Amino acid sequence: MQAASRSVSAPSVSSPTHLVTFPNGLTLAAEQRAGPGFAFDLRVPLGSAHDPRGREGSVSLLEEWLTKGAGTRDARQFQEALDDLGLRRGGGVGAEATRFAVSGLNADLGEALSLCADLVQRPLLPDSEFGVLLDLARQDLEAMQDSPAEELALVARRLAFPAAQSGDTAGYAHPSSGTLESLQHIGAADVRALFGRFGAAGSILSVVSAQACEEVEALVRHSFGNWRTATEAPERVPLVFAPGQTTHLPGDSQQAHLSLYWRGVAPTHPDWLPWHLSLGVLSGGSASRLFSAVREERGLAYSAQIGAQVLNDQGFMSGYAGSTPARAQETLDVMLQEVERLKQGVTEAEFLRARAALVASTVFGAESLRGRVVALTRDLSLFGAVRQPPELRAQIEAITLEDVNSFLERWEPELPNLVTLGLRP
Repeated sequence: MQAASRSVSAPSVSSPTHLVTFPNGLTLAAEQRAGPGFAFDLRVPLGSAHDPRGREGSVSLLEEWLTKGAGTRDARQFQEALDDLGLRRGGGVGAEATRFAVSGLNADLGEALSLCADLVQRPLLPDSEFGVLLDLARQDLEAMQDSPAEELALVARRLAFPAAQSGDTAGYAHPSSGTLESLQHIGAADVRALFGRFGAAGSILSVVSAQACEEVEALVRHSFGNWRTATEAPERVPLVFAPGQTTHLPGDSQQAHLSLYWRGVAPTHPDWLPWHLSLGVLSGGSASRLFSAVREERGLAYSAQIGAQVLNDQGFMSGYAGSTPARAQETLDVMLQEVERLKQGVTEAEFLRARAALVASTVFGAESLRGRVVALTRDLSLFGAVRQPPELRAQIEAITLEDVNSFLERWEPELPNLVTLGLRP
C-alpha cells in the first residue's frame, strides 16, 4: 500500500498549480492546459558539482548510462519505445542537477511517465556500454580543445569558481564531461555507486497537460510513488567566486576572445528585477548600449554581450567578446566603461524598452509547454514556490524608472574576473 501524499502549500483558488509532495520526497507541480500535447520536466538534485573529487565527469557518465536500457528493455528497445510514442526528449547534466525533459501527445502521458520512471529507478547499467561512454566523453573534451571559445569558457569558469580546498565534491570548476585526466580514474563501479545518490528526495517533477491535475497526480503516484529515497541525498555544493583575476591564454587564432565574470544579484534578492532590467539596457539586443558602443559606433567586435547567469543560488554577470588582436584592448575598455556608465542611471526610453522586452519574454515563455514546465521546476528549486506568470508580469510592470536608477546608484560591482585568449594579452 502506498502512503498518502501531502500538499506543499495551502490550496489557493487563484493558483492553477497543483503542488504535492509524496512521502518519498518527490515534489509534483502540475498545471492543466487545454491542447493536444503535454510536457514534463524532472529535476534530480545531483549535478556535475557533486562529482567526486578526482573523478570529475561521473554524473554525466551516469546520465548517459541510464539511457542504455531500463526496466525490461535494452538500449535499442528503450529508444524504440520513445520513438513509437513520438516523444521528444531533452535535459542533461547541469552544475546542480540532472534534468529529464519529455514532451508528446496527451494520450501518451502515462506511458511517457512510466518510461521515465524506468530510466531513473530501474536502469540496466550494462558494463558492456561503459567503455563506449568513456570514449565519447573523451571525444567531447578533445573537441572542446579545438574550439577557442569553448577553451576560453572552461578556463574562465575554473578561475572564477575554483574548487574548494576541502570536501569530497569537485565543485563548479570543471565541465560536466570532466577532464581527460579524471576520466582515467573513473570505473563502472564508481558510477554505479553514484547511482545510489539518485533518488526521490529533493527531486521535482513538473507536468503541464490537458489532463486534470488529480489524474496527473494519480499517474505520477503510480510511476514514481515507490521511487526510493537516495541512500545519501545530495546537498547543495558551496560555490566560491574569485573576482578580480586577470589571465591570458596564448593562442595562434587570428581572433582575440575575452571572457568576464562579475558578481551579480541573487534571484531571491529584492534587487533581482531592477538588476535584470539594467542588464537589458546594457546588453539586451540591437538597441542596447553595448551593441551600439562596440559594434555600431566603433566596429570593434563581431560579438559582444553581457548577461545574467545563476549558479547555486547566486547571480553573476557573464560577458564575452570576440575581436581582432589589434582591437581587443579597446573592446575590453569599452565594455568596462559601459558597465561603469550604467551606474549613472538609464533613460526613460531605455527603461521602457527593457521592461517591455522582459514582459514579452515572460508572456511568451509561459505560453510554451516546455518553457512552462522548466519555469515550474526552476521556481520550486530556487524559491520553494511557484511564481504565476500574471503575478510575475505585474511585478515587472510595477517597477519604475526610479526603482532601477536607485538600485544602480547604490550598486557596487566588484572587479571582474577576466580571461583573454589570443596572440597577445
